[in-house]
Amino acid sequence: MTTTTAAPAPHKLTSKGQATRARILEHAAELIYTNGVHATNNEQVRRAAGVSGSQLNHYFPTKESLVLAVIAWQAERVLTFHRDERFAGFDSLDALRAWADFYVGYERAYQEGCTLGSLASEIIKTDLDVHDELASAFDQWRGIFRDGIERMQQLGRINAEADATQLANLLLAAFQGGMLLAQVARDIAPLKDALQTAIDYLKTFATSPDAAVRQAR
Repeated sequence: MTTTTAAPAPHKLTSKGQATRARILEHAAELIYTNGVHATNNEQVRRAAGVSGSQLNHYFPTKESLVLAVIAWQAERVLTFHRDERFAGFDSLDALRAWADFYVGYERAYQEGCTLGSLASEIIKTDLDVHDELASAFDQWRGIFRDGIERMQQLGRINAEADATQLANLLLAAFQGGMLLAQVARDIAPLKDALQTAIDYLKTFATSPDAAVRQAR
């Protein structure tokens, strides 16, 4: 998921350097997700990624630079998934249902939760100056939904007077809140209910009952 949410990667990295940096980010993200930001230190990251202290410092000289890069890495994964062609730009109710069905049908969804949401909940508790980057990542995610809803309006599928930004906020909030409740309950039902209700609400803006029926097929 290409974003502008973090400091850029070092220039002119070799393929080996790119692989090393990616490995560090993957393990750092997992440690932060599991232990939290404060409880994750350089030694843990170094051991998990199998790199030396000098290598870690070369790519990420400060903890803030590492956290910024982890945000960008997680955001990239989320945004790339949502831009997948299977969701057709979210320009129909069917596309939104396909998105919801994926998470509801993914058996480990409530165990893993939302990687970006979990990361955000950890980082906002810290004094690291990365809040703008987190906000930007979520804004890009929200923008994917908003753009899809605006295309629905352009295609005449939903009322042109519907507030695309408000509806995009609803979809993202339904996902984040439903995922959290599903994790707590260890049951996918809260996420399923939240997403279904949000999509049903969007359906009320369909331009005609026939249009809603066609999109439901």
